Amino acid sequence: MIEFTGASVVAPDSGVTILEPTTLTITERHVSIIGANGGGKSTLVRMINGLIPPTEGTVEVEGLDVVKHGPRVRRMVGFLFTDPSAQLIMPTAVEDVMLSLRRTIDKKDERAAAALAALDEIGLGDRAEVSVNALSGGQRQLLALAGVLAVTPSILIADEPTTLLDLRWRAHVGALLRSLPVQLIEVTHDLDSASRAERTIVIDEGSVAFDGAPSEAVAYYRDLMFGRVSRRDRP
Repeated sequence: MIEFTGASVVAPDSGVTILEPTTLTITERHVSIIGANGGGKSTLVRMINGLIPPTEGTVEVEGLDVVKHGPRVRRMVGFLFTDPSAQLIMPTAVEDVMLSLRRTIDKKDERAAAALAALDEIGLGDRAEVSVNALSGGQRQLLALAGVLAVTPSILIADEPTTLLDLRWRAHVGALLRSLPVQLIEVTHDLDSASRAERTIVIDEGSVAFDGAPSEAVAYYRDLMFGRVSRRDRP
């Protein structure tokens, strides 16, 4: 369970409120988060694993405060960024996954075997020794995901994971994410993908504008973006 209690974020340098006080309880296996660029979606999800701490209020994961128990929370919550380049550090695919396993597996040979198994599981077994730079955009995103999943998180935050991918890879990565046996919190501009969730949250101008059934949330978001509903008339 993920619980926000009056959690807000204010930029320390400017004093601008990025996220208004937010109270949410998230228990569903797949929740999508949609909204315009700059509205606060990424800020919201980065609070879940402590990448951005709340200025006021609290965020808890399975009863653990993300600020007080950051390392324990981050072991439970994996994070997949929009651009895999933000996560891929090592020269080859297998080395990059091994890096993710450095804290959980001490012996190098065991770490290598676990990394190879993780790559094989995600469909990159034949790319283990290939340079990260030689992989396609879709393959790099899969590699980033392999590194996240190798440490067996129970929750996966995917922050616009398919934005930089072409249609084929977008469909492949999206289907793979939805098939994983984890709680998936997906920030996306792909409204078809958002509609496949159990629950959809619309974030607009730093606050929750709509929270409910995906079909209703997507319809509300479309109306909001095209001016068919006023920001003052939120449900």
